[in-house]
Amino acid sequence: MARGVRHVRACAFSLRRQHLLHLQCERLMNPQDPLEAPAVVVWTVSELTARIKRSLERDFTAVCVVGEISQFKKAASGHVYLTLKDQGAVLGAAMWRNAASRLPFKLEEGLEVVARGSIEVYPPRGSYQLIITELNPCGVGALQLAFRQLVQKLEAEGLFRPEHKVALPRFPSRIAVVTSPTGAAVRDIIRVIRRRWPPAEILVLPTRVQGEGAAEEIAAQIRLLDRHRDRFDVAIVGRGGGSLEDLWAFNEELVARAIYECRLPIVSAVGHETDVSVSDLVADLRAATPTEAAEKVVPDASEVRVHLNHLARRVAGLLLAAVSRARARLEGLSARPALCHPETRLRERAQRLDEILESMRASMDHAMALRSEGLRAEAGKLEALSPLRVLERGYSITFGPDGRVLRSVDGLAGGQQITSRVMRGEIRSSVSDARVLDEPRAQEVNLADERIDDV
Repeated sequence: MARGVRHVRACAFSLRRQHLLHLQCERLMNPQDPLEAPAVVVWTVSELTARIKRSLERDFTAVCVVGEISQFKKAASGHVYLTLKDQGAVLGAAMWRNAASRLPFKLEEGLEVVARGSIEVYPPRGSYQLIITELNPCGVGALQLAFRQLVQKLEAEGLFRPEHKVALPRFPSRIAVVTSPTGAAVRDIIRVIRRRWPPAEILVLPTRVQGEGAAEEIAAQIRLLDRHRDRFDVAIVGRGGGSLEDLWAFNEELVARAIYECRLPIVSAVGHETDVSVSDLVADLRAATPTEAAEKVVPDASEVRVHLNHLARRVAGLLLAAVSRARARLEGLSARPALCHPETRLRERAQRLDEILESMRASMDHAMALRSEGLRAEAGKLEALSPLRVLERGYSITFGPDGRVLRSVDGLAGGQQITSRVMRGEIRSSVSDARVLDEPRAQEVNLADERIDDV
């Protein structure tokens, strides 16, 4: 009740204040004759803003505006604030979180768009803005623009590079299929695999392939495959044909990254031949249709059988040729005398060995004789130069007191002891006199000394 009383008092105060404002305005308009002045309505700022707000929001409930995005900003709450401009004016705009989260493409500065929404007045700033409920790029669809933006982003990161592609196994035994369990695509895949390669086991991982949440389910099944990659040889991810909106789940970034991070070989088969998705670009192999994917994943058993038969015939022919060559070589070897009569060959070799040994013995005897004769000649030369031969002829060798051979009487003095060596013994004597002989005799003595020194 107290709250009601306060509300009544506030209303009364507001009415009284408005009345006083009217009177002041009338006096200002006609201070001399207030009774004849025209009626003038005086508004407060809030009242005038509220009146403008009601008028604009009533008349502009659904408008479409073409402009270029400027001053784009995304708040932490998820709301998007931007400005639409052309050559003559600018228009503030806002896009609440729910609408912004549904945008398939990325907003960029300078992007020309068509915005649909309603005009709202923001009283705290006294400005109006466009509340956008739908936003589309000019000249191209929103999904097409989102596709181009995502392709450019992933290509810059290297997700499409050939070196990241994994080769498919030639003869897979277990194949995983990520698709809708009720669509025509899964039936075509199973039918083609059963016809072409009956031994293969097929496991279908069911998932939605279009609509809200389909991309999350597809990515989750691919990650599940990666965790159990040792149980499979290859996987097919895809669906049948449809519009761009129907195929959009395979253009989502989380699906592309799940395919890229999966270490199991993946074949992407989305839509028809003219449909190219981001999954096709990231996958290890792209197939135009699900049927073609099944044909690329498994070989044709009939073709493999024909190839194996051809290889068997070729191996048999090679073996026969090898046997024929071996037989011919064996026959050639058996015709040789050494193999026909080996004892004759052995006798011949033994006889040849005896001849070689005899020749070696004769050569060694001859060499020893030559060496012995040479040694005897050298020994004769040495014998002729031996000092003992000189002593045999009656000569002697005299040594001085210091033990050296005497070559001259120089330095000898009387009473010194000298030793003379003869053929059989030594003679010790004392010097009583030392004289120099005549020249011829001295030469003979010197000649004998030289022979002794040479020895």
